[in-house]
Amino acid sequence: MKPLRIIFAGTPDFAVPSLAALLDAPGERPGMPPLQVVAVYTQPDRPAGRGRQLQASPVKALALTRDLPVIQPESLKKDPDAVARLAAFEADLMVVVAYGLLLPVSVLDAPRLGCVNVHASLLPRWRGAAPIQRALLAGDTETGVCIMRMEAGLDTGPVYHRVATPIGARDTGADMHDRLAVLGAGALIDALPGIADGSLIPEPQAEDQVTYAHKLTKDEAIIDWHQPAENIGRMIRAYNPWPVAQTRLDNETLRVWDAEIDTERATQAAPGTVIGSGKSGIEVAAGQGVVRIVRVQPPGKRTMAAADFLNARSMDGVLLG
Repeated sequence: MKPLRIIFAGTPDFAVPSLAALLDAPGERPGMPPLQVVAVYTQPDRPAGRGRQLQASPVKALALTRDLPVIQPESLKKDPDAVARLAAFEADLMVVVAYGLLLPVSVLDAPRLGCVNVHASLLPRWRGAAPIQRALLAGDTETGVCIMRMEAGLDTGPVYHRVATPIGARDTGADMHDRLAVLGAGALIDALPGIADGSLIPEPQAEDQVTYAHKLTKDEAIIDWHQPAENIGRMIRAYNPWPVAQTRLDNETLRVWDAEIDTERATQAAPGTVIGSGKSGIEVAAGQGVVRIVRVQPPGKRTMAAADFLNARSMDGVLLG
């Protein structure tokens, strides 16, 4: 059987399981043609760490260990030569997973079978840049992954395959990121035989069910203690590991990594007031209910249990801002 020539485009950790799955897919799987990754596209190396040294993306790091050609254009939308180089690979399919660059129609049309995307939501819910975090913030009880045929619009293409997974009451953005990365890789491999032979027909998205997952900002991670405890708990989980929920303590920023909530507990204290502190954490009055902070990060220090943070200070009655 003729190999399916694939260009892979991805950048962060989320994309690594999908590339690994393509490279390690069993050749004897029913209906699966041999897979040949002919090139890997990823964003240019970026400065990182305290020394601001250029650092390869996680996808590039994997690609180099497999001796794959790695191409890192600054843009595909404004560089005709880069588009021509991509077309020269004569790929059957381009797989895109959190690449981070806009793809012009000339790129979408270059592979024989077009481009497919591994998207971390159950489309049409949460199109856009931050579907994992927006699902957590909204209190969704489930999310999932979709294998979508790419179009010029933002996540508007028809869906080949979808897999759902529940969102647990304590799941964080980090938890869901890792689970969906693996789930997406499996869904991609499941869908490829039908995409390759044309037997899998993608279903259009229902436009009346569309929601948008706008890009995260650091400003939105500031805790408003007037909000109900349930909402504050969601944001603490959603913004772990970035941008991390934060509050003000003694004119300094205290990052809040983990918390428990009590939606039924009533208190007369003003929102943001510390009403109890000890081995179980720091209890803070919310607009409705109580938030018990259990893991924090003071300025310039590592993350720590709230109980350890309390060893050096008393917080009862303190007002957080």
